Amino acid sequence: MNTKKRVKIQKKTSGMLLLLLLVVSIVVSGCSQPSNPANTGASSNSASSNAGTSEEVVPGVDGKAIGFIFVGTKDDYGYNQAAYLGSVRVEEAYPDLKVLRAENVPESAEAERVMEQMIQEGAKIIFPTSYGHLEPALNVAKRHPDVLFYHQGGLKTADNLGTYFGTIWEPVYLAGVAAGKISESGKLGFIVSVPIPQVLLNINAFTLGARSVNPDATTNVVFTGSWCDPGQQANAANSLIDAGADLLTLHQDCMKTVVETAERSGIKTVGYHADASELAPQGWVTGSEWNWGDLFVDMVKVGMDGQFKGSQYAGKYRGTLADDVVKLSTFGSQVPADVVTFVEEQKAALLAGELNPFAGPIHDQSGNVRIAKGQLLTVEELESMDYLVEGVIGTIPQ
Repeated sequence: MNTKKRVKIQKKTSGMLLLLLLVVSIVVSGCSQPSNPANTGASSNSASSNAGTSEEVVPGVDGKAIGFIFVGTKDDYGYNQAAYLGSVRVEEAYPDLKVLRAENVPESAEAERVMEQMIQEGAKIIFPTSYGHLEPALNVAKRHPDVLFYHQGGLKTADNLGTYFGTIWEPVYLAGVAAGKISESGKLGFIVSVPIPQVLLNINAFTLGARSVNPDATTNVVFTGSWCDPGQQANAANSLIDAGADLLTLHQDCMKTVVETAERSGIKTVGYHADASELAPQGWVTGSEWNWGDLFVDMVKVGMDGQFKGSQYAGKYRGTLADDVVKLSTFGSQVPADVVTFVEEQKAALLAGELNPFAGPIHDQSGNVRIAKGQLLTVEELESMDYLVEGVIGTIPQ
């Protein structure tokens, strides 16, 4: 075979080999694509909204409804009533949106089911309003990156879940000042639920307020282990009254039983969460309230406008007394004018930055310095409080 012919055969063979290799590579790459739908589009809805690029998912937009879940009832004269009134403001501000509400939602997997149902009904913004709704909300948020969650009081966040709360301890401190002025015995009773940091913070703020005007005042604390159990509340109230308390306050979701029990016994009351003054025309002193309306309306607007990410609500938002997110309740008709004037002066000093209830030195029940002289804690540090201050009687359940 001559040389020219051999070269032609080699070129033809090389071309065929290249073509064969190209075909093989196409077949192999095709086979390497996942054939199991669970790895591609099955979780297709979440994968399609998740997978593209997470930056493209804008939570909270294009919804037909806003959801609110409450751990109790809307008329509990307390925590849930305050949140419910906030939802009413949202309904008034956005008449074209349906407002979905669910009461008595437990802090369990049931909360997930309720939120999933709201999403099915068109909700792209959901407010889980109880402390224990956080984990269920985080679980649902993972499955629905296009839905925005605003959790009330939580300490964890996610890409599509922000938390909000208020420095309620500010008016609680002022209410403590009023209590210290009003109480004749200096023995104050405080009925609380469970020993989470926010509860301990409020006990301490109230006690510091009372002792700022009466250094001998004490706060006797009873933990009920429940957010709203009228039977336990009545028992706790009566036991504190029997122990000599002439003024009761509380950190419970519902307030009616405690306030009415105190009123029947001729005992003064300082409220919490909402205004319950109508229940105690003789004994109501004042209280601390949530003022959620304007905040909820703005949070919804930010979400609907697609501006959640990067906004002040994308982390742990905490409104203050100056923001009007928390406020001091109206004073009872039996509160002396000089007490009202003094408390209002303390409020003005607090708003002006001249008064910080937790400015050191602060001692715990055992006399240990917990906040040194000159030390000022951040809101996040205050919300991590795990002790009771000097002047509190009672132990933290383990």
